Amino acid sequence: MDYQILKNIVDEQLLRFEEMYEEDWSYKASPEKWSKKEILGHLCDSSLSNIRRFIITQYKENENIVYDQDFWVKAQDYQNTPTSDIINLWKFLNYQIVRTVENLPDEALQRNCDMTKNEPQIFTLEFIINDYIGHLQHHLKAI
Repeated sequence: MDYQILKNIVDEQLLRFEEMYEEDWSYKASPEKWSKKEILGHLCDSSLSNIRRFIITQYKENENIVYDQDFWVKAQDYQNTPTSDIINLWKFLNYQIVRTVENLPDEALQRNCDMTKNEPQIFTLEFIINDYIGHLQHHLKAI
C-alpha cells in the first residue's frame, strides 16, 4: 500500500494553512461548535490515538483503543493554543504516522483492533489506516 498520499495531503494543507488568517482559525460559530484550531487539534488527537492503534495492534490484537474527542479537545485547550503550535504538532504527528505505516509488515495489516466505546466492533489495521485518511480529509474540508 502507498501511504505517501498521507504525506502529500499534509504538505498540500500546510501550504493552504499559510494563507489563512488568525481570525479565521479562532472563529467559533457558537460555543458548542469547534473553531478551525479545535478541528485541527482534534485531528492531532486522532493522530495520537491512531499511532497507538497502529503500533499496539502489531503485538496485541483486539485491544480496545478509544478516546472521547470532545473531552480531549477541551482538556488540551486548543482554542487558546497558538495556531502555529497546533499546525506543527499536526504536521509532525502525521509524518510519524507515514513512517509508522510504511514500516508495517504486510501481515500486520490483517491484525485486528477494537475502536468502539460500547459494543465491540473489530476492524483490521488496514481498514483503520484507510479510515484515518478518510477521516482526516473529511475534517480538513471544514478548515
